[in-house]
Amino acid sequence: MQTFISQTKLFPSKLQHLWILQTSLTRSMSQSTSIPRKQIRVRDHGYDNYMEVEKKVRKVLKFQDLILSQPNSMLSASRLDILSRRIGFKQFEAGRFILKFPHVFEVFDHPVQRILYCRLTRKAISQIDQENRALLAQIPDAVTRLRKLLMLSNTGRIRLEHVRIARREFGLPDDFEYSVVLKHPQFFRLFDSDETRNKYIEIVEKDGNLAVCAIEREREKEYREKGVDAENIRFSFIVNFPPGFKIGKYFKIAVWKWQRLPYWSPYEDISGYDLRSLEAQKRMEKRAVAMIHELVSLTVEKKMTLERIAHFRMTMNLPKKLKEFLLQHQGIFYISTRGNHGKLHTVFLREAYKKGELVEPNDLYLARRKLADLVLLSPRKVIMDQELVNYRRDGEEDNRRMFKFEDDFEARESGKQDEGILEDTYGDDDHEDVSDYSDEDNECNESESENARLTE
Repeated sequence: MQTFISQTKLFPSKLQHLWILQTSLTRSMSQSTSIPRKQIRVRDHGYDNYMEVEKKVRKVLKFQDLILSQPNSMLSASRLDILSRRIGFKQFEAGRFILKFPHVFEVFDHPVQRILYCRLTRKAISQIDQENRALLAQIPDAVTRLRKLLMLSNTGRIRLEHVRIARREFGLPDDFEYSVVLKHPQFFRLFDSDETRNKYIEIVEKDGNLAVCAIEREREKEYREKGVDAENIRFSFIVNFPPGFKIGKYFKIAVWKWQRLPYWSPYEDISGYDLRSLEAQKRMEKRAVAMIHELVSLTVEKKMTLERIAHFRMTMNLPKKLKEFLLQHQGIFYISTRGNHGKLHTVFLREAYKKGELVEPNDLYLARRKLADLVLLSPRKVIMDQELVNYRRDGEEDNRRMFKFEDDFEARESGKQDEGILEDTYGDDDHEDVSDYSDEDNECNESESENARLTE
């Protein structure tokens, strides 16, 4: 006993550190019913590489909008450098950026003004047309997505500006205020608020058939296909942890208990419940996970920036610290910081992606991915295509020369055969006049047609 007291006097700091460590372990073990709040974010390179391509596509879209806004969809090189500074580019950066993507942008010499101009390639224009057609074709689905989005809010209304900011994610056209909201008065109502002086979109009547979450359909599918116990998957989510994520024994127990914890549906009205108890707070936390899950599921590409999710925080009762909240559930969501020097956070739905692609792609997603394919194409392929075109033109020119030689040879042979006939009928002088006129006329017509074909 005296030795122990002497040791405590000599090494008080080490024993105190051991005591704190032991108490913290016992507390973490006792709190195994809840998932630890602070967790280290583990990177998943599949989603990060996806965002690296998305970063380039986002810049390309800015240039596309800039070029299409000009007359004849063309822009001179000098004016391009000036206008590009308005969209965040530095001086002389726009020209270097455009030359990196020759499959999207085409630089040519103006035939009249003799200065460099920039325009979109045929592949880029066809991709834009395909995306516009897909956008118009899925307007009925966009109406359903907007109805479900309004049903997720507490009051059944959302600010028009918040929907406008996230219109690309939800597959809404630029004029959705007229083509979607005002054209469907049986579903939506647009009004100005007297208190905030902002425009709001309000749902006219909630439809019970639409109040089914995406995770509920996945549970039913898993129950029917795999035959899992209904009690275990009744309130569970699909969890796929990123590679390298450390899962301990007590963390597994906490996740298992959290998966069996009941919660209220995001479409359910909870205004009549007493939310002061600890059990109600746990249910509300899980309901927030289901709310974000359903919100990201309504998007076209099953991803959404964290900053745009924060716009719906007040209307959907989401927690304040969204990033820390989502990091607790890295098996359901993945937060990528690639895209804007770490300032932009993109939330992916992990179950919707496999090997960097959507499990269930749609037409609008496929049209947008075509632009990413054009961005990823190597500039060397453009040089090879030009060489193949020149090779084909040279081959066609050789064929034309050979055909012309054969035509001339046949014409001469036929001319020799016709000489006797012409000598018998018209005489020498008349024959010379006729033959000279016809040969010169044919050669001029053939040379003009050949030059026209070569210039084409």
